[in-house]
Amino acid sequence: MNLALFDFDGTITDREMFADFMRFTVSRRRLVVGSLFFAPLLLGYKLGVVSGNVIRASAVHFGFRGMSANRVKEAGRRFSDRILPDVLRPEALERIQWHKAQGDMVVVVSGALDVYLAHWCQRHELDVLCSSLEVEDGLLTGRYRGRQCVGAEKSRRVRETCNPDEFPLVYAYGNTKEDLDMLSMAHKKYYRWQEIA
Repeated sequence: MNLALFDFDGTITDREMFADFMRFTVSRRRLVVGSLFFAPLLLGYKLGVVSGNVIRASAVHFGFRGMSANRVKEAGRRFSDRILPDVLRPEALERIQWHKAQGDMVVVVSGALDVYLAHWCQRHELDVLCSSLEVEDGLLTGRYRGRQCVGAEKSRRVRETCNPDEFPLVYAYGNTKEDLDMLSMAHKKYYRWQEIA
């Protein structure tokens, strides 16, 4: 049995899904106010002076703080069922099936939110390591529970959960610099669906 590690956003899907989920879940009023508030941050991100972590953490705080955790979890289930099927890359699904047919352990390792990704992975019988939202008294705090599952955090969680050294071959699939640390763990690395040395 080998180990196959897949990023989700932009690797299994044809684009990043964080903003789509925000639009699907957050009220129109919050979205309008947020678009004004976040314009400078987004400009900074495009110029390379603001990190994706800062953007996501700020959006989670502004968009989800005070919302019912159950309501967001239910929105995540609906998002997974209704929206995700239309954005999946056929080559990704084929590769996942290939790994499963080989008897490999397939793990989706993503900065995506568990409220929708866990449901999707369960439906496809895949293991998942991803970002989670913090809950207190049934409400979202507007913070992540633990670190965002990006960059070096991806590798840390993989090592903590399934030691790559115990597998004859490790495959990794990613599409951004936030995946490079995870790809460095693999014998066979695929960046934007091209094998790299």
